[in-house]
Amino acid sequence: MRFSDIHERAIARKGGVEALNALLPELPPVAELEARTDDRYLSEITRCVFKAGFVWRVIDNKWAGFEAAFHGFVPAYWQQVPPDVLEALASDERIVRNMQKIRTVPENARMIVDAAREYGSFGAFLRQWPSEDEAGLLLWLKRNGSRLGGNSAQYFLRHVGWDGFILSHDVVAGLRHADLLDASPTSKTGLLQAQAAFTGWHQETGLPYSHLSRILSCSVES
Repeated sequence: MRFSDIHERAIARKGGVEALNALLPELPPVAELEARTDDRYLSEITRCVFKAGFVWRVIDNKWAGFEAAFHGFVPAYWQQVPPDVLEALASDERIVRNMQKIRTVPENARMIVDAAREYGSFGAFLRQWPSEDEAGLLLWLKRNGSRLGGNSAQYFLRHVGWDGFILSHDVVAGLRHADLLDASPTSKTGLLQAQAAFTGWHQETGLPYSHLSRILSCSVES
C-alpha cells in the first residue's frame, strides 16, 4: 500500500492538512541527543518504565518526587547502589512504591554506563544508531536493559527525540490493514515486519519515521 493513500485517509479523518500536521510530534535536531546528559536518559527510561500499565498522569504529577528520591538519576551511582537504598525506596511516599520497577534503575544505569564507556555518552550511542534499524535498537534495549520490551522503549525513544515509530494499538491496526504485519508486534518477526513497512514508506515520502507513525495512527478508525 502506498503511503499517499494512508496520508489522504488521515487528512480526511482529522479535518484537513493543518489539523493533521498539528498532531505530528516535534523532531529536535539530532545533535540534541548528544546534548542530553546520561542522567536525563536514565530519568526518562525510568519514567517510561513506571508509566507502563499505570495511569500516566499520576507518574507525571509525582515526577519531582521521583527526581528527589533518586537523587537526579546519576547512572554512575545507581549502577552500583547498595541494596538497602533500594529497600528504602520501597517505602518512600514520594514515588510509586513498586519494588520490581525500582530494581530496574540499577540495571538500566549499568546499560547506560556500558554504552557511554564505548561511545562517550548514551546520547552519542543513540545518535549513531540509524532509524532504518529501530527494530535492532529495540531488541538491543530489551536485551541489555530491564523492562524495556513492549512499548516502553519506543516511548522512551520518542520522548528523547530519536526518530522512530511507536507500535501503538492504532499503528498495529494500520499495519495489519495494509497486510504488512501478521506477527505479534512485540516479537522479533513483528518488529522486523514493522521496520520494513516504515522504511519503505520513508523511502517513498522522505518523511521522518515519527511522522509516518503518527499519520498511520490517525488514519485508523478508533
